[in-house]
Amino acid sequence: MADKVIYAMYDDDHVLLDGAKKLVAKGVKVSEVFSPFPIHGIDPVIGVKNTRLGIMAFLYGLTGLTLATIGMRFFMIVDWPMNIGGKPSFSYLENMLAFVPISFEFTVLCAAHGMVLTYLLKNKTLPGMPAQNPDPRTTDDRFVMEIRTNENSQFSAEELEAMLKNTGIVELDQKEIK
Repeated sequence: MADKVIYAMYDDDHVLLDGAKKLVAKGVKVSEVFSPFPIHGIDPVIGVKNTRLGIMAFLYGLTGLTLATIGMRFFMIVDWPMNIGGKPSFSYLENMLAFVPISFEFTVLCAAHGMVLTYLLKNKTLPGMPAQNPDPRTTDDRFVMEIRTNENSQFSAEELEAMLKNTGIVELDQKEIK
């Protein structure tokens, strides 16, 4: 037996959020929500767990700070020491205050680039990969809620459709997955 996926399309994010709250209160599991922008408050409603992206950002920033410190010490102290403004060039510690802006900027650079790459890899949205959204309008002005019948085995497809129609949907679509 093939399972069904029901896509309920909304034209307002607040209507979708209210509809998701009603459905979850009745025991329906919402698989996914597709939206052109983040809907604040939808994650706890549909059961999305917090990510560890903040921890990864800290680790990427720490990597950037370490690379900046090692690089500045090598370039300015070991490899090619220069007398700039009468500052001593034989110790990194004596020049550390001059290197603070570079350290900060390189830390931010590594954290930002690392977070972007991690996000793209985790969500499988690298350039050139096919889109996984069910309707191209979800990148413009529509909001889609995905409900899988195999995750909601206590309800029939007709019951799920009836519950969805009471939440203010604009369109309703079904697809069978194998």
